[in-house]
Amino acid sequence: MAVRLSRAACALPGGCPVKEKFVFALLFALFAGSAYAGNSAPVPAYTFICNGSGLGPCPNGGRTDSLILGSDGNFYGAAQITTWETGLVTGGNIFSLTPAGKFTVLHTFTPGANKNFPDGDLPGALVEGPDGNLYGETIYGGIDGCDGDCGYGVLFRVGRNGTGFQLVHKFCSETNCADGYNASPMVVGTDGNLYGTTPSGGTSGVGTIFRVTPSSGAYEVVFNFSLSSGGQYPSSLIVGANGTFYGTSSGSSGELLFNYTPATGAMTTALLNFPNLSHGSGLALGPNGNLYGFYFVYGVNGVSLFEVEPDGSNLQIFPFYNTIDGGGSPDGLLLASDGNFWVANFNGSAEYGNIISLSPTDGSLLQTISPFGATSSVGGWPSQLIQATDGTFWGSTYIYGDATKGHFALGTVFSLNEGLPPR
Repeated sequence: MAVRLSRAACALPGGCPVKEKFVFALLFALFAGSAYAGNSAPVPAYTFICNGSGLGPCPNGGRTDSLILGSDGNFYGAAQITTWETGLVTGGNIFSLTPAGKFTVLHTFTPGANKNFPDGDLPGALVEGPDGNLYGETIYGGIDGCDGDCGYGVLFRVGRNGTGFQLVHKFCSETNCADGYNASPMVVGTDGNLYGTTPSGGTSGVGTIFRVTPSSGAYEVVFNFSLSSGGQYPSSLIVGANGTFYGTSSGSSGELLFNYTPATGAMTTALLNFPNLSHGSGLALGPNGNLYGFYFVYGVNGVSLFEVEPDGSNLQIFPFYNTIDGGGSPDGLLLASDGNFWVANFNGSAEYGNIISLSPTDGSLLQTISPFGATSSVGGWPSQLIQATDGTFWGSTYIYGDATKGHFALGTVFSLNEGLPPR
């Protein structure tokens, strides 16, 4: 789910990262120091360089959302912006990066004749379809008669070599946004189609599940959320080995775990009885086949893991693994080849983020790596990690990195070798 922010709010360097993450006071973040700890050091594989001393164009993009590992062994990602000027933060591109560090811009989102970004503006996370194409969504654009950060975004696809860019769907193009908007990242189902959620829009206005058929490019809403069916404001999806999709939503009595079966369209929910005023966030499959997510308590500093069986039974809430500054802002939950969860904390206890590993057995904190900062070569504010087939972690940061005089860096792609076994 994207945070819809105005261009004016993003006018300063480091301003308003466009994700559903912890958004905090910009000036404090820019001048705060950062701590360095941990046993390993990420290595920058590519740095996004912009022209100017703090504002200016970014020819190869900046603010990478997250990475995916393609079936060809290369990495692919979306840089959210290509223009960073006073009162204007727009554009973005799709890029590839080889493990050896060769960077290629595959597609750039341009303003168009009327500066309304008809093909989208500010792209987010990607997924590779079974047809070998890259699919993704933009946060803004796709509407006539506006300038920059308006419109409800688009769903697009493009070849891994940058050819064949195509608009698949313009969000909120149906009456009352029945087709949804503010889409979450998509996943590939076991039936070979792509699925995603929108926490906004739909027939009840509180979210949808949609499907994209790669062979035809058809976009279709296959489920509409409501308080009486599935809850509201769904999270992104994960898919089990049996083809069932899992996610969380909000019900009238609290947080829900939902199961959606695409073959039949069946939707079931189970109430997650979190105590107090609290909630979970996101899901991942654990080594035992159970579902894991993050657990927060409103007004209390801390974050922990929860574990639940796929049918919603046997909910377990582990003790807080971090109570500093609210526990940070964890982005993604990666089950790595060592059997533990690895997490990128977007801000973390050192303001610029860190990387942690957690035990799926009891949720305890196993390791903390804190190399990020305003003067770090890998930059600050890391996005979720992925693991390559050789066991090495790869990730990206939103801001900073090394740049020569007259230029500034707007994030990096980095690798981190913790000596884990191959996947």
